[in-house]
Amino acid sequence: MVTAVHGPHARFLPQAYASLCEQRLPQGWRWQWVVQEDGESGDVRPYVPSDPRVTFRQGRAGGPGVARTIALARADGAYVKVLDADDQLAPGVLARDLAVLEGDPRIGWVTSRVLDLLPDGTTVGFPGDPGEGPIERGTVLEQWKANDFLAPVHPASLCVRRELLLALGGWMALPASEDTGLLLALDAVSRGWFSAETGLLYRKWEGQVTGQPAHVERGEREARMAVVEARARALSRLRWSASAEQ
Repeated sequence: MVTAVHGPHARFLPQAYASLCEQRLPQGWRWQWVVQEDGESGDVRPYVPSDPRVTFRQGRAGGPGVARTIALARADGAYVKVLDADDQLAPGVLARDLAVLEGDPRIGWVTSRVLDLLPDGTTVGFPGDPGEGPIERGTVLEQWKANDFLAPVHPASLCVRRELLLALGGWMALPASEDTGLLLALDAVSRGWFSAETGLLYRKWEGQVTGQPAHVERGEREARMAVVEARARALSRLRWSASAEQ
């Protein structure tokens, strides 16, 4: 489990940790939580749980993609699951992700149904989720392009084979949309899987990065979308196919 965090989001870490502790894995499996601060403040450490399964490091600020990617140096498991600091895992999601990836070496990544977690504690689903099952290569890119850069599955719910994640260089070095960039790169080289059972509660709150004006500033957004698409299409043209069978 990899989490990037900076000061304003740190207060949600105990709730993220509680959702992780509620997960039940098959015998012989265990989780580790790698928390990486995007910066070097004194604001985050007080919220990091005291648990031998949890490691915490700091580093110079570079955005969430940089923080997650450098955290991979401490993530030594076969699979890497994303958990944003202000989100919560739904019960059973780790076991479900693991079952898919262990059961089919042709699947490189898994996403799940996501519910918005509103400030009053209620949840709201997304319309148009795909059906349970495999996602063929290139499907996410084409739907994202046709739907005003809105992906049909949520990158905050990703669980990925670690070797595949490393081969793609981790998350994109962008100020935002770095997780969408990773999702589309994965889609370009590997089949995915969508789990129709809820896997993540995605917190909506006033400090949310995607809710800030800078996130939708036209010039930067167009540049982000352009480089995300260009990377995915370049990977597709290379005709590289990622499979655990190789």
